Amino acid sequence: MRRHIALRMLAHDRATTAGAVLGVVAIIFLVGQQLAVLNGLFTYMSVLVDHSGADIWITSEGTDNINSAGDLPTRYVDRLIGLDDIAWAEPVVSGAGFLKRKDAQFQPVRVVGVRPPRMAGGPWDYEVGDNSVLLDHDAVTVDWLDRRELGDPEIGDVLEINGQRCRVAAFTRGARGFSGTLVFTNEKKAREVGGVPDDRCSSILVKLRPGANPAAALARIRSLLPRAAATPTPELSANTRLFYVTQTGIGSSFGFSTLIGVVVGVVIIILTMYATVLNRQRDFAVFRALGARRRDIRVIVLYQALFIGFIGILLGFFLLAGFLFGTSGSRLPSFMPLWIPPVHALLTLGLCVVGSALAIRRAVRIEPASAFR
Repeated sequence: MRRHIALRMLAHDRATTAGAVLGVVAIIFLVGQQLAVLNGLFTYMSVLVDHSGADIWITSEGTDNINSAGDLPTRYVDRLIGLDDIAWAEPVVSGAGFLKRKDAQFQPVRVVGVRPPRMAGGPWDYEVGDNSVLLDHDAVTVDWLDRRELGDPEIGDVLEINGQRCRVAAFTRGARGFSGTLVFTNEKKAREVGGVPDDRCSSILVKLRPGANPAAALARIRSLLPRAAATPTPELSANTRLFYVTQTGIGSSFGFSTLIGVVVGVVIIILTMYATVLNRQRDFAVFRALGARRRDIRVIVLYQALFIGFIGILLGFFLLAGFLFGTSGSRLPSFMPLWIPPVHALLTLGLCVVGSALAIRRAVRIEPASAFR
């Protein structure tokens, strides 16, 4: 009965109800959009780490994120492969460069060189081509979404990076970095482009044997290489993301935008719910005069807040799904982990309940005698 009354009151005052629903939609869409873009940026920040296929990364001492790592002696690879727990260890050579486009303009890129035939740390998905193209000494890959930025190169085009001849041999898909456009090549070519000597590398990727104890293997590596940092892949990925969130303006920017979305939505919900009670004071007074308890009034207003919340959540997620679909495969990063929507929906329902608190307080204070004035 109380649910029916709550629905009838919402349907009767459609304008006020629509305003409250708009507030919920604002929370769902604005906050969800910010979270999707932030998670998309997260994937760019640690893209090399997340797709490396390695269990442990060896970097220079004191490295707090993969994009600021120094260099290491290549001889560490020979030390590592002698350990029983290690299946393989591969060096990665990376560095900054400037790619000369066909129109003679220069574009900053990050060159990543991987060692054949394993190509550990190299591209993981291709739009055109595969890892075999990197066996060619001059071959480089360009991400499909970065083509326009790099002057729309075609397969077979010859370009220059830091004055070194390179040939576009494949297009990757989703291999885009946060700190610069990623260009993959083989280890030797990367050394030529970056001027890295044969006895140095940027990092070493380590894969453990099946059944190996990760903690024990990590301890052995650290004792073997005391002047290097050995970090599990998930930890390095998290450290890299945390560095950019805390040390740049990304965290404060997205945090402020998300907070604004929540505040706007909550304010709209509070005002519209309160306005609903004010507009229906006589109706609530009649309910009280007919014997409705204060608890019944509270439940009616609470039902109204929940109904508004459910409708707004459905509409908000519909719009958010359109945003995610529209930005899929575009240069705008957007990614929504599966655990975020249900948590987001529950928190929004909680905000609707909180937003209705002022309206409930007003509704229960209405005197039954006011219905006859």
